[in-house]
Parts: sequence; C-alpha cells; structure tokens
Amino acid sequence: MSILSPTPKPASKTLRVLARLLSYPDATLRKHLPELSAALEKEAALSPVRLAELKDLIQWMSAGASLQQSLGIEEAYVELFDRGRATSLHLFEHVHGDSRDRGPAMIDLAQTFEKAGLYLAPGEMPDYLPVVLEYTSTQPPKEARAFLNEMAHIFNAIFAALQLRDTRYASVLGALLELAGEKAKPVKVTPDEPIDDSWEEPAVFDGCSTKGQANPNQPQPIHIVRNPNLSTPKPGVTV
Repeated sequence: MSILSPTPKPASKTLRVLARLLSYPDATLRKHLPELSAALEKEAALSPVRLAELKDLIQWMSAGASLQQSLGIEEAYVELFDRGRATSLHLFEHVHGDSRDRGPAMIDLAQTFEKAGLYLAPGEMPDYLPVVLEYTSTQPPKEARAFLNEMAHIFNAIFAALQLRDTRYASVLGALLELAGEKAKPVKVTPDEPIDDSWEEPAVFDGCSTKGQANPNQPQPIHIVRNPNLSTPKPGVTV
C-alpha cells in the first residue's frame, strides 16, 4: 500500500547513512558509527520507530570492540549478503538473475549515474545497493522518492528475506521502503539453493547432469530433429 505524501522530507544524508550501513562493516565504518547515528537524528527523515531500529543496528555494530567480536560482525555480513540471491545487495540479481538482460541494464544504470556527474570506482557495480543509494542522495527529494519507489518491490523482497533470517539489517530495508513511500509487506521468498547443490558435479558415467539426463539404468529421452542444412533427397537419386 502506497503512503506517498505530496512533499517528501529531504533525506540526502539519511540515504548516505543507509548506504554506509549496508557496506562491509570494516574498522573504518565502525569508527564512524556515532557520526552516522547523529546524522540520522539531525535530519529526522524517518519515523521514530524506524530510527530506533537503525540505532539498535548501529549499537550492535558498535559492540565489536574486540578483534573476535569485529570478526564475528564481518563474518555475519558476508554470510548474510554474499551467499545467496534472496538477500543479495545487487538489485539486478533479483530482476534479471544471470540472463543476458542484466548487461544492458547495468550499462543504462551506469549512464544514468554519469549524467548526474557520478562515476563508478574500479570494481564497483552500478546495481550494488549502496552505490544506488549514493546516487539517489544527490537527487531532489521528490525525484529521489520516485526513484526509490520504482525499486520498492525489490526492497520489499530483500526486507522479507532479511526478516526470515532475524537480522537487524532488515531495519535498513524497512527505512528504504519508508523513504520510498511504501509500507513493508510480506512477500513469498524463494529459498536459496544450497551452494553445494548448485556446484555439484555429476558422477562419472552416471548421467550427464544431476538435473538433466537420467541415470544409465533409466529411460533416456531421445529427440529427433531435422537438420535444416541437409537437402531432401530427390526420387531416383542415391545418397
């Protein structure tokens, strides 16, 4: 359900903070967490409920004072965002997957950034959510909200997947939905295929694929297809 209002609040600083909170939680990020929290409070672009959720996330990230705690936070981030499509921060992963449409979409998005005077650093992907939010933070409030609203269905899918994992990072996607003028709602989340299954090699001489040909002791489908490059023999001519 859309909750758009005619005059959205300026949220450029909030968007940059959300981009940082979704970035890899290294020592540099954790060092600046108090400043990020202060920026959220000062701009006051979010509801008190969302703001409280984000402060809880920041407090959890700030707790990594010891090396062991810091490594735990970093490992949790990798496990959450880098191992599965449902929570991927690469937006086109949710739209195009591995299809050929992803390439042109990447180019179009990068060109959109360049028109605003923003250029990707080496190795950066234009559909990476923190990068998208950095761009959105440069737009006027109305245009920024409209841009976020176009991606709200993706935000909601990631939000639902993060909630299933019971992680504080869900608060960031909830905040993005609020800034987009949308209400977070439950969606059907397709479970990720285990990495071991997706990379499993078929047994030697036991079928050509774990998902294709059946085992040797099972019926094999045969498809006869006419070769268009071969001409049909004429009557009386031996081939």
